Amino acid sequence: MDPQNTNINAEGNGLLNHGKTLRLHTGNLVNRSRLKKKCPGSPSEELRDCIQATLRDWLSSAKTTNADFPNTLDCCIPEATDAISPEERDELKVSVKLFLCESGQSAIRDAVEIACQTLAVSQLDSVIIAPPGPVEGDNQTLAHLQPVWEELEALVRKQKIAAIGTSDLDKDLLEQLYNWAHQVKPSSNQVNLASCCVMPPDLTAFAKEFDIQLLTHNDPKELMSAAAFQEAMQEGAPGLSPTEWRLEWVLRYSVIVKSRGIIRSKGYLVSARRANP
Repeated sequence: MDPQNTNINAEGNGLLNHGKTLRLHTGNLVNRSRLKKKCPGSPSEELRDCIQATLRDWLSSAKTTNADFPNTLDCCIPEATDAISPEERDELKVSVKLFLCESGQSAIRDAVEIACQTLAVSQLDSVIIAPPGPVEGDNQTLAHLQPVWEELEALVRKQKIAAIGTSDLDKDLLEQLYNWAHQVKPSSNQVNLASCCVMPPDLTAFAKEFDIQLLTHNDPKELMSAAAFQEAMQEGAPGLSPTEWRLEWVLRYSVIVKSRGIIRSKGYLVSARRANP
């Protein structure tokens, strides 16, 4: 093995072994994809590849001293960031889907704040929430959604988000949420056409009546399992003990040029926390 690479891995792994929180930003995949020969077969595969590549790139330039081990590690490639200038903000739409791997309203606040900082905007145009799945054998209920929605409503009131939407709600649950949400109603609902090749007629009728936009997606129910995340960490940072890290949330963003309908940039923000010993 190249001694220089060994030293780089040792320095990077030193950071990872001492840090408590990892914040990873893939940078603009629209640009990075031009350098890739392989197209990912699914969103989960894309995310896994991005975590591996970003960790490798970051570790190759990570420098530290024994006395300099920050608690929060910002794992990103500076030249790959997607900051939006004030002059072009009105021409762009920033859309986000937030996948929560654990319950907790603070995760939603953190994710939205970090997305705004990363993209240099004061407000996200739309956020679609994918809360953590219910316990195996249980169905998703309104009670399961209420704490998440209350936090999203608070962020709308603070003007951090303009519109909020849901993912994979059937007509009955979407109607319950719509009737319960007194402050901000859902503006959209994503439907996975892999599970229903045609939009359910009752859902279509309800959405049309209450002006809810129905969108399609191909994300799996679990975007990334704990095991898949740990495997991606291990491949991106050989020698790391990945089981010490727990995935908290994944945020996928797209920046779209309104007048042309094209994606200018897209990427992932990932937050993980070291498990308590």
